[in-house]
Amino acid sequence: MSARKPTFILSFDFDGTLVHPESTPIFHPMLGQMIQQLRTQGAAWVINTGRSLPQTLQGLAQYGIFMEPDYIIAMECDIHKPGLFSKWTDFGPWNKQARKAHERFVKEHRASLDAIRHMVESQTQAQFLAGEYGELGIVGSSEEELDAICAYIDTHATQFPDIGYHRNGIYLRFSHSGYSKGTALSELARLLGLTANHCFAAGDNLNDLSMLNPLHARMIATPGNGLPAVKQHVQNHGGFVATRYASEGMIEALSHFFGGQKA
Repeated sequence: MSARKPTFILSFDFDGTLVHPESTPIFHPMLGQMIQQLRTQGAAWVINTGRSLPQTLQGLAQYGIFMEPDYIIAMECDIHKPGLFSKWTDFGPWNKQARKAHERFVKEHRASLDAIRHMVESQTQAQFLAGEYGELGIVGSSEEELDAICAYIDTHATQFPDIGYHRNGIYLRFSHSGYSKGTALSELARLLGLTANHCFAAGDNLNDLSMLNPLHARMIATPGNGLPAVKQHVQNHGGFVATRYASEGMIEALSHFFGGQKA
């Protein structure tokens, strides 16, 4: 576990950043050792992911990562901390605020969301998904198709800035624009008495861009398998672009920012 009062944060996306199923190993044990060493020096280890909390815990077990994170930011927004007997609980009021904001977002922007749904169902081969708990999303038939859909969504967002979304490949989930991996990271930092100056963030996909932002983390990185747009973004903001994939790239990134052994 990290020090009782963390002095800095290590925030990692999970799929494609910490783990890469097509790599050998999927998760390099040296990265685990580096994270543990940095925890002894005051780091709080955070997994910041689009996965749900149960999916994140399942992924850790599936890939043999038997270190418990200090915090998990799940669904690109919800902040959780370990509770008694390893039960994970909300950390602060943020999650409740996010849920209420999403409910207002869906209610207040129904006309725009209906127009977007009509466009998707009438002009594309994509699927518009609506869950029983108010979740709304789109699955594109290709990334190019979703590019065009996102461009259409963005025309609505110029008029209604609350309209936001998280995108990963051909998958998109709508959200209130004020709640993202980036804003959740800043809220976690605030709760810990820290600032963006004390935050390291790493990710490989489009839904990571919100936390790969100096407003939320002054130390940013992407692995060698990061999307070209993510690599360009990180370079433009003075971050570190690794040459190796996923966990091996994160070994490079931690070595760059914090020193220590290189692979």
